[in-house]
Amino acid sequence: MSFFISDALAEGGAAAQQPGLEGMLFPLAVLVFFYVLFLRPQAKRAKEKKQMVESLAKSTEVVTSGGILGKVADVDDNFVKIEISDNVFIQVQRHNIEAMMPKGTYKAMHKKAVQ
Repeated sequence: MSFFISDALAEGGAAAQQPGLEGMLFPLAVLVFFYVLFLRPQAKRAKEKKQMVESLAKSTEVVTSGGILGKVADVDDNFVKIEISDNVFIQVQRHNIEAMMPKGTYKAMHKKAVQ
Protein backbone atom coordinates (compact mmCIF):
# COMPACT_ATOMS: atom_id res chain seq x y z
CA MET A 1 0.00 0.00 0.00
CA SER A 2 2.29 2.72 -1.28
CA PHE A 3 1.23 6.10 -2.46
CA PHE A 4 4.06 6.43 -5.00
CA ILE A 5 4.18 2.97 -6.61
CA SER A 6 1.02 1.41 -7.90
CA ASP A 7 0.25 -2.14 -6.80
CA ALA A 8 0.48 -3.52 -10.36
CA LEU A 9 4.05 -2.25 -10.82
CA ALA A 10 5.10 -3.33 -7.35
CA GLU A 11 4.10 -6.93 -8.03
CA GLY A 12 6.31 -7.10 -11.13
CA GLY A 13 3.58 -8.08 -13.57
CA ALA A 14 3.43 -7.42 -17.30
CA ALA A 15 3.27 -3.66 -16.79
CA ALA A 16 6.72 -3.63 -15.18
CA GLN A 17 8.63 -4.60 -18.34
CA GLN A 18 11.63 -2.46 -19.22
CA PRO A 19 11.28 -0.22 -22.28
CA GLY A 20 13.45 -1.09 -25.23
CA LEU A 21 14.83 1.10 -27.98
CA GLU A 22 11.44 2.73 -28.44
CA GLY A 23 11.56 4.02 -24.88
CA MET A 24 14.94 5.69 -25.46
CA LEU A 25 13.99 7.32 -28.76
CA PHE A 26 12.12 10.30 -27.29
CA PRO A 27 14.78 11.30 -24.71
CA LEU A 28 17.49 11.05 -27.37
CA ALA A 29 15.44 13.19 -29.74
CA VAL A 30 15.05 15.83 -27.01
CA LEU A 31 18.81 15.87 -26.39
CA VAL A 32 19.56 16.26 -30.11
CA PHE A 33 16.97 19.03 -30.35
CA PHE A 34 18.55 21.01 -27.49
CA TYR A 35 22.05 20.50 -28.90
CA VAL A 36 21.08 21.78 -32.36
CA LEU A 37 18.94 24.64 -31.08
CA PHE A 38 21.00 25.93 -28.15
CA LEU A 39 24.45 24.47 -27.56
CA ARG A 40 25.84 24.46 -31.10
CA PRO A 41 25.02 28.12 -31.94
CA GLN A 42 26.34 29.28 -28.57
CA ALA A 43 29.64 27.45 -29.11
CA LYS A 44 29.87 28.91 -32.62
CA ARG A 45 29.39 32.47 -31.33
CA ALA A 46 31.99 31.92 -28.59
CA LYS A 47 34.50 30.66 -31.16
CA GLU A 48 33.87 33.65 -33.45
CA LYS A 49 34.29 36.11 -30.56
CA LYS A 50 37.53 34.42 -29.49
CA GLN A 51 38.91 34.74 -33.03
CA MET A 52 37.82 38.39 -33.20
CA VAL A 53 39.49 39.24 -29.87
CA GLU A 54 42.70 37.49 -30.93
CA SER A 55 42.80 39.42 -34.22
CA LEU A 56 42.67 42.87 -32.58
CA ALA A 57 45.35 45.17 -33.94
CA LYS A 58 46.30 48.83 -33.75
CA SER A 59 43.84 51.29 -35.42
CA THR A 60 41.00 48.77 -35.43
CA GLU A 61 37.66 50.38 -34.66
CA VAL A 62 35.75 48.56 -31.93
CA VAL A 63 32.73 48.76 -29.64
CA THR A 64 33.03 47.63 -26.02
CA SER A 65 30.39 45.70 -24.06
CA GLY A 66 29.45 49.02 -22.45
CA GLY A 67 28.73 50.54 -25.87
CA ILE A 68 31.82 52.76 -26.12
CA LEU A 69 33.07 53.30 -29.67
CA GLY A 70 36.76 53.87 -30.17
CA LYS A 71 39.94 53.10 -32.04
CA VAL A 72 42.51 50.63 -30.69
CA ALA A 73 45.70 52.46 -29.74
CA ASP A 74 47.62 49.61 -28.10
CA VAL A 75 47.07 45.90 -27.52
CA ASP A 76 48.40 43.98 -24.53
CA ASP A 77 47.96 40.34 -23.50
CA ASN A 78 45.04 41.17 -21.20
CA PHE A 79 44.10 44.78 -21.92
CA VAL A 80 43.35 47.01 -24.90
CA LYS A 81 44.00 50.75 -24.88
CA ILE A 82 41.21 52.51 -26.79
CA GLU A 83 41.15 56.12 -27.98
CA ILE A 84 37.62 57.44 -27.51
CA SER A 85 38.36 61.08 -28.36
CA ASP A 86 41.39 63.24 -29.18
CA ASN A 87 44.06 62.21 -26.66
CA VAL A 88 41.48 60.53 -24.42
CA PHE A 89 42.26 56.87 -23.79
CA ILE A 90 40.66 54.12 -21.75
CA GLN A 91 41.88 50.63 -20.95
CA VAL A 92 39.48 47.71 -21.15
CA GLN A 93 39.96 43.98 -20.84
CA ARG A 94 40.20 42.14 -24.14
CA HIS A 95 37.10 40.04 -23.55
CA ASN A 96 35.00 43.22 -23.15
CA ILE A 97 35.38 44.05 -26.83
CA GLU A 98 32.02 43.16 -28.38
CA ALA A 99 32.41 43.98 -32.07
CA MET A 100 34.75 45.31 -34.68
CA MET A 101 33.31 48.19 -36.69
CA PRO A 102 33.88 49.00 -40.37
CA LYS A 103 36.68 51.46 -41.18
CA GLY A 104 35.53 55.07 -40.94
CA THR A 105 32.84 54.54 -38.30
CA TYR A 106 34.91 56.11 -35.52
CA LYS A 107 35.90 59.06 -37.69
CA ALA A 108 32.29 59.71 -38.79
CA MET A 109 30.94 59.54 -35.24
CA HIS A 110 33.81 61.67 -33.90
CA LYS A 111 33.11 64.29 -36.57
CA LYS A 112 29.40 64.37 -35.57
CA ALA A 113 30.30 64.82 -31.90
CA VAL A 114 32.66 67.74 -32.61
CA GLN A 115 30.11 69.70 -34.63
